[in-house]
Amino acid sequence: MDIFLKTVSSLNDETRVKILKFINIHGSCCVCDLENSFEMIQSRLSRHLKILKEAGFLRVERQGRWAYYSIRNPLDEFRMSCIKEIMFLDINLPTLNKSCNKENI
Repeated sequence: MDIFLKTVSSLNDETRVKILKFINIHGSCCVCDLENSFEMIQSRLSRHLKILKEAGFLRVERQGRWAYYSIRNPLDEFRMSCIKEIMFLDINLPTLNKSCNKENI
Protein backbone atom coordinates (compact mmCIF):
# COMPACT_ATOMS: atom_id res chain seq x y z
CA MET A 1 0.00 0.00 0.00
CA ASP A 2 2.87 2.37 0.83
CA ILE A 3 4.39 2.24 -2.67
CA PHE A 4 0.94 2.78 -4.23
CA LEU A 5 0.44 5.92 -2.13
CA LYS A 6 3.95 7.16 -2.98
CA THR A 7 3.24 6.62 -6.67
CA VAL A 8 -0.08 8.46 -6.60
CA SER A 9 1.20 11.34 -4.46
CA SER A 10 4.27 11.77 -6.69
CA LEU A 11 1.92 12.73 -9.52
CA ASN A 12 0.21 15.38 -7.39
CA ASP A 13 2.66 18.05 -8.55
CA GLU A 14 2.68 19.82 -11.92
CA THR A 15 6.48 20.05 -12.04
CA ARG A 16 6.91 16.32 -11.49
CA VAL A 17 4.38 15.52 -14.21
CA LYS A 18 6.31 17.83 -16.56
CA ILE A 19 9.59 16.17 -15.63
CA LEU A 20 8.16 12.71 -16.36
CA LYS A 21 6.85 13.78 -19.76
CA PHE A 22 10.11 15.58 -20.55
CA ILE A 23 12.26 12.54 -19.71
CA ASN A 24 9.88 10.21 -21.55
CA ILE A 25 10.22 12.35 -24.68
CA HIS A 26 13.96 13.06 -24.52
CA GLY A 27 15.21 9.84 -22.97
CA SER A 28 18.02 9.71 -20.44
CA CYS A 29 18.75 13.22 -19.14
CA CYS A 30 21.61 14.50 -17.03
CA VAL A 31 20.63 16.48 -13.94
CA CYS A 32 22.50 19.51 -15.31
CA ASP A 33 20.45 19.34 -18.54
CA LEU A 34 17.23 19.16 -16.53
CA GLU A 35 18.40 22.08 -14.36
CA ASN A 36 19.08 24.23 -17.41
CA SER A 37 15.96 23.18 -19.28
CA PHE A 38 13.59 23.76 -16.35
CA GLU A 39 15.57 26.77 -15.04
CA MET A 40 15.45 25.22 -11.60
CA ILE A 41 18.03 25.14 -8.83
CA GLN A 42 19.70 21.79 -8.29
CA SER A 43 18.36 21.19 -4.78
CA ARG A 44 14.73 21.68 -5.81
CA LEU A 45 15.13 19.54 -8.93
CA SER A 46 16.87 16.79 -6.95
CA ARG A 47 13.94 16.68 -4.53
CA HIS A 48 11.47 16.18 -7.42
CA LEU A 49 13.69 13.50 -8.99
CA LYS A 50 14.05 11.69 -5.67
CA ILE A 51 10.26 11.59 -5.21
CA LEU A 52 9.76 10.24 -8.73
CA LYS A 53 12.51 7.65 -8.24
CA GLU A 54 11.07 6.48 -4.90
CA ALA A 55 7.64 6.25 -6.55
CA GLY A 56 9.08 3.77 -9.06
CA PHE A 57 9.02 5.94 -12.19
CA LEU A 58 12.71 6.76 -12.64
CA ARG A 59 16.04 5.06 -12.50
CA VAL A 60 19.36 6.83 -12.08
CA GLU A 61 22.63 5.89 -13.70
CA ARG A 62 25.79 7.52 -12.41
CA GLN A 63 28.62 8.08 -14.86
CA GLY A 64 31.57 9.82 -13.29
CA ARG A 65 30.31 12.99 -11.67
CA TRP A 66 27.08 13.00 -13.70
CA ALA A 67 23.73 11.46 -12.81
CA TYR A 68 21.41 10.51 -15.67
CA TYR A 69 17.70 9.94 -15.08
CA SER A 70 15.47 7.87 -17.32
CA ILE A 71 12.11 6.14 -17.15
CA ARG A 72 12.53 2.82 -15.33
CA ASN A 73 12.29 -0.18 -17.58
CA PRO A 74 10.38 -2.35 -17.22
CA LEU A 75 7.52 -0.43 -15.63
CA ASP A 76 4.56 -2.16 -14.09
CA GLU A 77 1.18 -1.76 -15.76
CA PHE A 78 -0.04 0.95 -13.35
CA ARG A 79 2.98 3.24 -13.81
CA MET A 80 2.99 2.61 -17.56
CA SER A 81 -0.66 3.67 -17.68
CA CYS A 82 0.20 6.84 -15.74
CA ILE A 83 2.98 7.69 -18.22
CA LYS A 84 0.65 7.04 -21.16
CA GLU A 85 -1.96 9.39 -19.68
CA ILE A 86 0.68 12.06 -19.03
CA MET A 87 1.74 11.86 -22.69
CA PHE A 88 -1.80 12.84 -23.70
CA LEU A 89 -1.80 15.94 -21.50
CA ASP A 90 -1.36 19.26 -23.25
CA ILE A 91 1.64 20.44 -21.25
CA ASN A 92 3.92 23.30 -22.16
CA LEU A 93 7.38 21.75 -21.74
CA PRO A 94 10.68 23.61 -21.83
CA THR A 95 13.14 23.06 -24.64
CA LEU A 96 15.95 20.59 -23.95
CA ASN A 97 18.91 22.77 -23.02
CA LYS A 98 21.92 20.43 -22.97
CA SER A 99 24.88 21.54 -20.93
CA CYS A 100 26.83 18.32 -20.38
CA ASN A 101 28.08 15.76 -22.82
CA LYS A 102 28.22 12.02 -22.08
CA GLU A 103 31.38 11.66 -24.16
CA ASN A 104 33.26 14.13 -21.93
CA ILE A 105 33.03 12.00 -18.80
